Amino acid sequence: MNILKTLAAGTALAVGLAGAAQAQDPTKVGFIYVGPVGDGGWTYEHNQGRLALEEHFGDKVETIYQESVPEGADAERAITQMVLSGADLIFTTSFGYMDATVAVAEKFPDVKFEHATGYKTADNLSVYSARFYEGRAVQGTIAGHMTESNIIGYIASFPIPEVIRGINAAYIHARKVNPDVQFKIVWAYTWFDPAKEADAAKALIEQGADVVLQHTDSTAPQAAAAEAGNVYTFGQASDMADYAPLPRISSIIDNWAPYYIARTQAAIDGTWESVNTWDGIAPGMVGIGEITDAVPAEVKAEALALKDAIASGAYHPFTGPLKKQDGSDWLAEGDVADDGTLAGMDFYVEGLEGEIPN
Repeated sequence: MNILKTLAAGTALAVGLAGAAQAQDPTKVGFIYVGPVGDGGWTYEHNQGRLALEEHFGDKVETIYQESVPEGADAERAITQMVLSGADLIFTTSFGYMDATVAVAEKFPDVKFEHATGYKTADNLSVYSARFYEGRAVQGTIAGHMTESNIIGYIASFPIPEVIRGINAAYIHARKVNPDVQFKIVWAYTWFDPAKEADAAKALIEQGADVVLQHTDSTAPQAAAAEAGNVYTFGQASDMADYAPLPRISSIIDNWAPYYIARTQAAIDGTWESVNTWDGIAPGMVGIGEITDAVPAEVKAEALALKDAIASGAYHPFTGPLKKQDGSDWLAEGDVADDGTLAGMDFYVEGLEGEIPN
């Protein structure tokens, strides 16, 4: 009888220890990146968020990532592989991963997914993005003041609402401070390709642009501008401070760390649920990098005042009166664009030249 009791106690102890070990297993969080972690822009900042996650949680969390994953079928394979490796929560960090993320989420309902900049959700799939257009408004204000040729170049990635919003916001605010300003837009059809991005910057400079904005992820346009001389640029997604004080005179900085920490904490706590997050300057998801001394003090003050007004809610970057490119009315005096229109934006505002590619 004593032997049976001893065996039973030993078995209970073993089960208890196994349960305790299982309870202490770290939450495994995965990241799928469209570019390399060293791109100096978009993917770099997402990876900074991952590193902040590790620092915050310590051994409670294990992170894994795969970089330079092409959008499309390759993405579905990479996400599936991450699930099979034991990931509990996966962040897919590019718009073109949307359908692949949806497909994998349907197959693995017990895994939690978060997709950056998309709009398709499910019970186990959230979406999150930043109001980059708020930062573009600040950049446009500076650019409108700084151009001497009145030609501002814009390197666009893909013709999706996120990118179109940015072009419109930058143009509206450049034109407010300089009614003579013109935008030249080059579509690179890539998020990260230093050679294509450099070629786009050079093409814009050859067309007379002395200020170049970019919605692509590498520092190649900064290097091209530095080589050309007398051209101002703005960092994209990251500070790109290696090129400050010239040609890089300010930047938009994406800060993903607080979101990644909060969503991982929810997964650990069992409170995670599908949400749609779209934050901007006020919550700190969009930051404005240092405005260098190459910018006159009064222009810097005006740009920072605009940033503060956006953060406080006193001003919205899409406030009427505004017309569409074809001259039709869009927003009356004092009216503000609603999020639904902004989320699906597929038109240029009045004054922009050229057509949006299909």
